[in-house]
Amino acid sequence: MPHEPVYPEERYSLDEIKKSAQGPLHPQARAGIQLFNRGEYFEAHEALELAWREEPGPIREFYRGVLQIGVAYYHILHGNFRGALKMFSRAKKWLAAYPAVCRGVNLAQLKSDARKAEERVIELGMENLHRFEKNLLKPILFEGDIE
Repeated sequence: MPHEPVYPEERYSLDEIKKSAQGPLHPQARAGIQLFNRGEYFEAHEALELAWREEPGPIREFYRGVLQIGVAYYHILHGNFRGALKMFSRAKKWLAAYPAVCRGVNLAQLKSDARKAEERVIELGMENLHRFEKNLLKPILFEGDIE
């Protein structure tokens, strides 16, 4: 029987989550964001997954949520309607407890951009997903230079 995921706010205190949002990004997360911003969503997923696996504590679930937005975008580009919606739903749950800016990432903007993309996917439906406007797949805004 599959187990239910334990989301950050169920495992950590809000204070622990808030504290984990400070400091630098894991190097693999930084690389993943750069790939995400180039539209290389599969590769971004791989880098962010490495950060998720290596990072202890609450911040690892932030990386999981960001990578799932990238996977949702990948699914959109490959016509996978259900996969995109599933990843958007998961990402919302993983990212819900994190502050508006997390490790320098403008998370509030990323969540807003993902919500708009998800709404457009729903509006288009499975039959018209091929009409999705790629300009709705916005880059992750970062508070500082990540290059």
